[in-house]
Amino acid sequence: MTAFYPVISAAFAKLLPELIRKPAVVVGHARPDGDCIGSQVALARVLRAQGCPEVRCLNLDPVPRRLEFLNRSDAFDTLATLPPGITRALFVDCADHLRPGPEIADRFPRPFLNVDHHVSNNEYAETNFVHPASAATCEILTGVFLDNGLPIDAITAQALYVGVVTDTGQFRFGSTTQRTFEMAAALVAHGADPASAGFELYERESAGKLQLLQRFLASFQSFVDGRVCIGFLPDGVFAETDTSVEDTEGLVDYARAIDGVDVGALIEERGDAIKVSLRSHNPAYRMDRVAAAFGGGGHACAAGLNLKGVAAEDVRVRLVEALTEVLASADRGASVE
Repeated sequence: MTAFYPVISAAFAKLLPELIRKPAVVVGHARPDGDCIGSQVALARVLRAQGCPEVRCLNLDPVPRRLEFLNRSDAFDTLATLPPGITRALFVDCADHLRPGPEIADRFPRPFLNVDHHVSNNEYAETNFVHPASAATCEILTGVFLDNGLPIDAITAQALYVGVVTDTGQFRFGSTTQRTFEMAAALVAHGADPASAGFELYERESAGKLQLLQRFLASFQSFVDGRVCIGFLPDGVFAETDTSVEDTEGLVDYARAIDGVDVGALIEERGDAIKVSLRSHNPAYRMDRVAAAFGGGGHACAAGLNLKGVAAEDVRVRLVEALTEVLASADRGASVE
């Protein structure tokens, strides 16, 4: 069988004896999603199976409710519970060193490994396995494990499958390829259960989440002749709807889903902080570069940014100006810088 990732898989095989020699912590990003948690669970389990003396998982934020089924056999640490003797950090699904949060970045100033698929990744670790053409970090790990004949049990397969299915939008996004389906089939053969994953991910919404969605949909505003749709969640809305920040997962996709909209955005107020999520159907619009202009990053079609000490309306005005130029440049056939 042709290798999925011949270069990365060969490098991983060479690194594996050193990877399993010392205790390690698998670090994910703040506000973890399916690809993040799936990558952490899968890498930790495979390294343990290969004889690593201790592998733990670390996140700044708790595992989201709808992803708790993935870590029932793998407890996640916070910085307060992580044993002080673990100094080797393996970062997954983190586009930059600060993505897990500044506290974690300070604890691990030089990660040993970085596995990621973000186009904006700046290769900050000692060893970097970065493949932006992949649909998910879990897709990279799946290919590497399969290429090297590493054992994938049913729990690991389910974690990897969840990462792939969530980051491809249930196989709808442009990042989905033949390789994606081949890997998904292999994961099912190793015990992944698509029906169970689909139920846990998409059929356990709370009443509060639906109220939050109502508030978001009612806030929509159109710009740039209807090509940009921006929704807004004000400070205090989580308390009013008995929800949390994890319930914003997927909301921005509704703004992008409107016919004729090229870019959808979600602006959230959180005290003195503003979070913006950006989504586009067309990678030519380079949402990662739009976000980077505000200090953020991400993918060509999905990116985000965080700001402090600025008003939401000021952010909206600046964002509309930036997106207006992006769309005009793309229409002219110019590259988006």
